[in-house]
Amino acid sequence: MPSPKVLVTGGAGFIGSHTVDLLLEKGYRVRILDNLQPRVHPRGKPSYMPKEAEFIQGDVVNQDDLSRALRGVDYVFHLAAYQDYMPDFSTFIHTNTESAALLFELIVSNRERYPVQKITFASSQAVCGEGRYLCPTCAGGINPPTVHEQLAALHSSTFHLLSSAIHIPAPRPLEQLKRGDWEIHCPDCGGVMQPVLIDEDTVSPGTAYGISKYAIELLADRLGRRYGIPTVCMRYTYVQGPRNSFYNAYSGIARRFALRLLHGLPPIIYEDGQQLRDYVNVCDVARANLLVLEDDRANFEVFNVGGGRAVTVLEFARIMLDAFDSDLEPLIPGEFRLGDTRHTVSDISKLRVLGWEPTIPVEQSVVEYIAWIRKQRGTKEYLEEAERVMREQGVIQRIDG
Repeated sequence: MPSPKVLVTGGAGFIGSHTVDLLLEKGYRVRILDNLQPRVHPRGKPSYMPKEAEFIQGDVVNQDDLSRALRGVDYVFHLAAYQDYMPDFSTFIHTNTESAALLFELIVSNRERYPVQKITFASSQAVCGEGRYLCPTCAGGINPPTVHEQLAALHSSTFHLLSSAIHIPAPRPLEQLKRGDWEIHCPDCGGVMQPVLIDEDTVSPGTAYGISKYAIELLADRLGRRYGIPTVCMRYTYVQGPRNSFYNAYSGIARRFALRLLHGLPPIIYEDGQQLRDYVNVCDVARANLLVLEDDRANFEVFNVGGGRAVTVLEFARIMLDAFDSDLEPLIPGEFRLGDTRHTVSDISKLRVLGWEPTIPVEQSVVEYIAWIRKQRGTKEYLEEAERVMREQGVIQRIDG
């Protein structure tokens, strides 16, 4: 009997390609659907794509392409997505949400042709927006545990926070950011609030991208249950490691810092560098994907996929400077990027119940990424272009005065 066939949409991409590798290693037959978007793959099909996987170049929002890719498939990883900082809001909904709806539409239309038994969707911590915060003043003047203490408590015991003092804030207003006031303020007393680990019940998307991902979660749950198609949604945090495209500005912090350091320039830090982030290695993410595919306890659930450690942006810069053996100092010019959150650190205890644990520290992720990007050619032309476009579009701005 042949092994199960798995479709990975976006399988040429960062998370997708590592998931493909692990699926093949585990003995699955793999088919990839990827449109090789020029912004991510300007040089076409990447050399790391395995010959053992069937490859279809096509678009997830094209019915003919998706129908062809879906035929005879047992499982689907729907990882293809439009990701960017640009204000082209309709593209997020069109590519991300409509493709998820089309996936269900096809499967329901002909279960014999499309015998899909389970779909795993790529969601994002962007669904949670600014996350959760606790106001010490409204909690009676008691200092809450820090995010680091909360993470430590997850390993050993349960910590209790005064729920009435916890807020899920709206995105920080532009006027506040223009003043250089980066913190999250209590809507009741105006005081500075402290971040709380973000659990899967937290939903407050503040960007079109986050809204598109939350819509996927709703489709996955409602349509999946109605038509008896088990689904899982994975809220990835800041995924790091090799193959994270340096062509695309959305690729994030490792790209921005590494491209500058490769050319003898210091990393530029937005806001004040004290933003807390939850970095997770792409190989740990691929393991999480395989785990929820094979474990029925994951059916119809949403899981945070994070690194289990809070790291400031400034700390990340220091880690990368050390990896480059550079004596440069980070620059903090008083700039910010619209759509960024202040602190994002996930509670990953729900995924841990299934036996998953992040195993690769951020320092190793940085070393792996640097080793990969050093082998790439033509990096200099992408050094300034992305940020230039974001400044023109008003995505990157500077504080007043």
